[in-house]
Amino acid sequence: MSDAKVTPRALLPLFLISLAAVALETGLTRFFAVASWSEYGYWVISIAMTGFAVSGVVMVLGRDALLKRASWLLPALPLALMGTGAAGWVGVTLNPFNPLELQNGVTWQEQAWNILIYYAALFPFFFLTGFAVSLYFVRYAQAIGRVYGWDLLGAGAGAVATIALLHLLHPFDLVPALLPVLAIAALLTPAARPALLRGATLLVLLASEALVLLAAAPRVSEYKPVSIARNVPESRVLAEVLSPRGVYQLLENFTERLDTDISNNLGLLGLPPPARSYGLYRDGVRIAALPMEALAAPYARATLAAGPYALLDHPRVLLIGASGGFRVAEALALDARSVVVQEPEPMLRRILIDGIGPVPPLPLDPRVTLSDTHPLRAPGERFDLIDYAGDILDAEEQSRHLYAAEAIADELARLTPGGVLSLPVNIRELPVYAIRVLASVREALRLSGVADPAAHVVVLRSAWNLRALVSPVPWDAARVAALHRFAEERSFDISFAPHLDAVAPDRTVWNELPPVTLESETQAAGDDAIAQEAPGVLGGTPTEDAFDRSPVTEDRPWLAPLVRLSALPLALARVEVLPQAEIGTLVNVAVLAQAALLALLVALLPALRRGGIGAPAGLVLRALPYFAALGLGFLMIEIALIEEAAFLLEDRATGFALVLTAMLVFSGLGSMMAGRFEVRPRGALLIAGGVILLWCGLALVGLRDLVGATLDWPWIARAALVLAITAPAGIALGLPFPLGLERFARRAPRLLPWAWALNGAFSVVSTPLANLLARTEGLSALLVAALLCYVTAMLVFPRNDAQ
Repeated sequence: MSDAKVTPRALLPLFLISLAAVALETGLTRFFAVASWSEYGYWVISIAMTGFAVSGVVMVLGRDALLKRASWLLPALPLALMGTGAAGWVGVTLNPFNPLELQNGVTWQEQAWNILIYYAALFPFFFLTGFAVSLYFVRYAQAIGRVYGWDLLGAGAGAVATIALLHLLHPFDLVPALLPVLAIAALLTPAARPALLRGATLLVLLASEALVLLAAAPRVSEYKPVSIARNVPESRVLAEVLSPRGVYQLLENFTERLDTDISNNLGLLGLPPPARSYGLYRDGVRIAALPMEALAAPYARATLAAGPYALLDHPRVLLIGASGGFRVAEALALDARSVVVQEPEPMLRRILIDGIGPVPPLPLDPRVTLSDTHPLRAPGERFDLIDYAGDILDAEEQSRHLYAAEAIADELARLTPGGVLSLPVNIRELPVYAIRVLASVREALRLSGVADPAAHVVVLRSAWNLRALVSPVPWDAARVAALHRFAEERSFDISFAPHLDAVAPDRTVWNELPPVTLESETQAAGDDAIAQEAPGVLGGTPTEDAFDRSPVTEDRPWLAPLVRLSALPLALARVEVLPQAEIGTLVNVAVLAQAALLALLVALLPALRRGGIGAPAGLVLRALPYFAALGLGFLMIEIALIEEAAFLLEDRATGFALVLTAMLVFSGLGSMMAGRFEVRPRGALLIAGGVILLWCGLALVGLRDLVGATLDWPWIARAALVLAITAPAGIALGLPFPLGLERFARRAPRLLPWAWALNGAFSVVSTPLANLLARTEGLSALLVAALLCYVTAMLVFPRNDAQ
């Protein structure tokens, strides 16, 4: 082991390198969200961890030679990171990747090469980052806990720095702001010739900034909705707001219209069309229409959402999602007695209060109340109608929790007898999404003690959208007949309702909706796919095929993906019929396969390297499962916490950053404590492992209830709660890795870089594996998997230095 002196001054460059790397990694995920689509941002994590894993392999193969050259490698690495970071950013921005072509059997091969270009562009930077970290590990192996702690603290600071910068900078401008951090790291690294290092640092920084500013061409995909809108003549951006949760733009052009589901019989009903509107976009995707004129909705009686109002006399209405205020105007135009509004999207809520650009705040009206409570914690009063906005899932990703069976059951409990819960679903791409919502409705009714769920549901639809109307009491023939008259006047369809055959035996299907299947290349027969499947799913006997029709739950709060993992070959064969939301799963599986191959190669390294790695076979067979389990378990817990924090804070970007920062900082503090346990490392590991197992057990039985009970707390209190939940797990999670490095490396110093490589390789596996596991088995499965990983680590940890 090296006897180089370990001081804060010596480790500060490592802190800055880790800061810059995590900041760039986080910034790149925001780049993908703005320029392309957010689901492709997890590639960055995979590329980063791949670079770290390969760097460990290189350190294993050349440890002695590299350690001899550490005195000039350590100051040179920040300079190389500036150059590769700048070049990687240029390569990413110039890549013509188009994810939509992945759905085409002819063009997907070209896009596969473009994905490899992303890997080629970013791999050198993350490889050199991992190389720098592993070189610090080897050079200062006698204080591995402190080295790992400074690495983690720097990474945590990088996450915080990125969130702060995103309030001020567009994601496309982050890289130029981060390169000086690496220059400072170079200047702070001890060097034999400081003057030469200062000159080289300035030269490389100027060249890297020039490369970024002159050669990079970040742009929004021409296929994103905002690009289409911006290309219209005389289109104008009226306002822009930068924030970590997204880049918001208010657009005006003549293509902008109120995006609502209106009958084709509007003229026959004697009603005017919707007025022109502004479009509000987040990260290039339209999330709401905003009023261009005085807020009014004279067209309201022609909308699909007006169905429940045909049954209710001056109802008390709870609107979940205001659609920029239009849903409020529609409710008032439909004779609502009172309207309580809960807006889940923070920017839309802010606009209702303060306005934006030329859009004024929501007009004051004594009948309208803008509630401060969370949408899953409605005010204490009861309502005749609880109405979800049709664009609520587009406006706020966390609104998917509203479609969980438990949430639907809670909403039903807030209705008056004879009241209606109106749940919208888009059926343009796959009607099966609506079937899954009906499965959730059935489960919600079952949780509410209803014996015959089908008697409580009516399905009303247009050609493009569907409304599941759910009542706490069974639908009688009179109410179904009233809805049938409403639908017939507007050429809407009732796909399912109790007593429907008696009320309308000769009804016409106005809007054909054939089923979509993966089992056949020919279009399935039938003019109403919902009518075919609704009786079975509401009766508890859903169709069994390639699509998942299980209910959405709090543990699995995702409508998509629908394709079962067992049906992936069918999905690949019929990829052109799948919406983009399903393509992410296919790519995730491909990333997992690549990660598994990398992990296998790293695991086999001792056998592949001539002479092995200088460690007894028994020690290697313990180290392999130990460090693999740590790589898998850490990220399983982190991803589960990110999902809960995103829900609690109503913002994925903030939830991600806060959990990442907390995990890294608290783990860094835990790692720095590892040096106190050199005499009895196994005892320390058992204590840390016991804390982790206890934390996972408590999280399994109580975390979701705790999150649900605190949704109405002030934001700062909820953020503090996230930190308090993360702290004990984070500190405990910081101990096993340095304890293992110290114990294993004491017997075989070459095991140290291999352990770093193993941890990185299995962290690559963990990211796509955790995503797939959460969506197929639930978030609880992540905690169970993490628990098993740490049990494994405790079992294989050597009991003494002889093992």
